[in-house]
Amino acid sequence: MRIATWNVNSAKQRLPRLLPWLDERQPDVVCLQETKLADGAFGELFEAPLAERGYEVAAHGEAQWNGVAILSKVGLDDVVAGLPGGPGFPHQEARAVAATCSGLRFICCYVPNGREPDSEHYHYKLAWLARLREIVADGDPATTVVLGDMNIAPADADVFDPAAYEGHTHVTAPERAALADLQAVGLHDVVRDRWPSERVFSYWDYRAGMFHKDLGMRIDLVLAGDAVAERVQAAWIDRQARKGKGPSDHAPVMIDLDEAPDGDIGPVVPPPSAPAARPGTAALPQRKS
Repeated sequence: MRIATWNVNSAKQRLPRLLPWLDERQPDVVCLQETKLADGAFGELFEAPLAERGYEVAAHGEAQWNGVAILSKVGLDDVVAGLPGGPGFPHQEARAVAATCSGLRFICCYVPNGREPDSEHYHYKLAWLARLREIVADGDPATTVVLGDMNIAPADADVFDPAAYEGHTHVTAPERAALADLQAVGLHDVVRDRWPSERVFSYWDYRAGMFHKDLGMRIDLVLAGDAVAERVQAAWIDRQARKGKGPSDHAPVMIDLDEAPDGDIGPVVPPPSAPAARPGTAALPQRKS
C-alpha cells in the first residue's frame, strides 16, 4: 500500500498538477490539506476524475480556507468529518477528516497554524492537538495513521536554521511538547525513523527562492502506530512535485507499506537543490520584509 499526504494549498489551483501526479505515483490512500473548497465545490471539480482513477472520496471543506480530504482505492469506511469534541475559533474549522481504509484508521489533519506565540490562535492550536491526542488514545493507536500538515517542526533538525525561527510558531517548546504527547500514545514519525540523520524538508516558502536554496522545514508528517510502522518499506519526500510551474509550497510525503515499487529511493527526489546554508546566514522572508 502506498500512502501519501500533501498540503496542496488550493485543490482548484493544483488540479493541473494533482491529477497527473496521481497517475504517476499511484498512491492507494492520499490525504490532502488546505483544499480551500466547500464539499459541493470539491465534488463538482474532483468527483468524476477521481472516480475514473478508482478513488472513493471523503471531503470536509469550507470555501476559501482550510479543508481536508481522503482519497482511497482500498475502501473508505466509518468516515468522521471534523474533530469530535474539539475546539473552534470560535467555531470548528474544516481541519480533520478520518476514515478506515484497508483496516487502518487514517486521520487527515490540517493543524492550526498558531500565528504568534502565546496568541489566542496559538492556544487554540495546543487545545486542538490535545483533543486529537485524546481521540487517538481512545481508539486503537497501533492501527492508526495520523498524517498531514502538523504545522510543527518536531526538532531543530527539521528546520534549515533554528536561529532563523526564534520568536516564531512551529518550533516553540509547547508546540513540540504537544506533538510529542500525541506520539507518546504509540505513534512513530516514520520518515524521521527511517532517515534519522538526513536533512529532509517538506515545506519551502514561495518567497526569496527558498526552495531553490533548500531553506525549508519539515512540518508534513506521517505518524503511524506499531502495526503500521513495522510494515514501512520506504518513506520519502516527493520534491519533484514542488518543482515546475504552479506548485504548492509543500511537497507530498510518501510511505510504502509491505513493498516499495520504486525501491527505497530515499528522503528526497531529486536531491536538494543547494547545500545547507551556514547557520545565521539566511533569514525567513517575513523577517527580511
